[in-house]
Amino acid sequence: MLKIALLAPAGAMHRFSGSFGKSLHYAPLTLTTLAALVPEDIDADVVIYDETAGKIPLDIDADLIGITCITGTAPRCYAYADYFRKKGITVFMGGVHPSMLPDEAAQHSDVVFTGFSEQTFPQFLHDYVSGKYNKFYHQNCDFSIENRPHPRRELLNKKRYITINTVEAIRGCCHTCSFCAYPAAFGKNVYKRPVKDVIAEIEALGSRHVLFPDVNLITDKQYAIELFTAMIPLKVIWLGLVTSSIGIDDELMKVFRKSGCKGLLIGFESITQESQKYIHKGVNRVDSYIDLMKRLHDNGILVQGCFAFGGDEEDESVFDRTVEMVVKAKIDLPRYSILTPFPKTDYYAQLEREGRIIERNWAMYDVQHCVYQPKKMTKEQLEAGTDRAWRETYSNKNIFKRLAPFNHSIWLSLPVNMGYKGYADKWHKFGREVMCDNSDIPIL
Repeated sequence: MLKIALLAPAGAMHRFSGSFGKSLHYAPLTLTTLAALVPEDIDADVVIYDETAGKIPLDIDADLIGITCITGTAPRCYAYADYFRKKGITVFMGGVHPSMLPDEAAQHSDVVFTGFSEQTFPQFLHDYVSGKYNKFYHQNCDFSIENRPHPRRELLNKKRYITINTVEAIRGCCHTCSFCAYPAAFGKNVYKRPVKDVIAEIEALGSRHVLFPDVNLITDKQYAIELFTAMIPLKVIWLGLVTSSIGIDDELMKVFRKSGCKGLLIGFESITQESQKYIHKGVNRVDSYIDLMKRLHDNGILVQGCFAFGGDEEDESVFDRTVEMVVKAKIDLPRYSILTPFPKTDYYAQLEREGRIIERNWAMYDVQHCVYQPKKMTKEQLEAGTDRAWRETYSNKNIFKRLAPFNHSIWLSLPVNMGYKGYADKWHKFGREVMCDNSDIPIL
């Protein structure tokens, strides 16, 4: 029997022992989907270790170890890969970061997957069993996510997640934000699962709660209308990610409400329109945020609003002004990050040309630390201001102001607010020394 272990290392802030509690964790799809893609003609035992939910053991008994890697976890992924390879285990690696920097990843792994791996992963397993496999497996030109098997959720410890009912419908986004690693890693194509496949997977869950982790559910409006209209008879409660353009589309808003939408993540990014231009996110209209929030609340929809500090048009006043707007607009779950130049993005290329990249350790590229020289403040001022914004926003006083009058889905918003309050209180503890420390992984 072929023994396969699939690992998802995590950065210090997001590790099970870090600052993210269970209320902020939903089950990821990457590893459970890979597990489901093991060909039926290969007798394999698969285990999953997600470091956001528990420890990755150092005594794994496996023939193959697969590691999914984003930029902020790359040094830790490489440390695990080096360790297990020296123990004689074949290691393969994929994900956003290896797709952008495959040659770098190849220095630490036997096999590197670039792009999406629904087709190439089964091909690799057949090659491995036959005794001859490639160093690189690149996404096929005829890639599709149609007829994909359901993720093997039973391999997860469901007690460690707020939900394991994550379902993918559409992959990709129609926008080309200059800071986004997604198109840099995977291209600009949008892939859609047949609506009947999505509905069948939701029905198989046997649950009234569904979370869509797709980066933009409304990147194809007609597909979104077809999907969520088909979901109306299911009578589920669902959460997902969209852009602020949801607020100007009556048809979408109506079908979202009727299909059971109770929460949306929206990338507001900044309270200044100049910063929206800077990152090429023209869909956002800053002067509409308050009206958008009222409209979503009127339709029973909570909002996790994401903001990225550090644009060239922003000075130190941006932090207090953002907190003031967030409270006034009653954004249910504000989340702050620092604009981060991921490798191979237009934003990284711009800052590199300008000589403004000041940090080369990928562990610091976790969107919570500053890795470049801002224009109108210092690195220290940007990080201190972000810390202050977290603390102010999640003070008891401002939680109350944002959630009052507590007349919609408090069962959802209050626990997650408490989770983010804990995160805000610990944010300042994760300095560079902590972030870059992988001494718990032995060097053999």
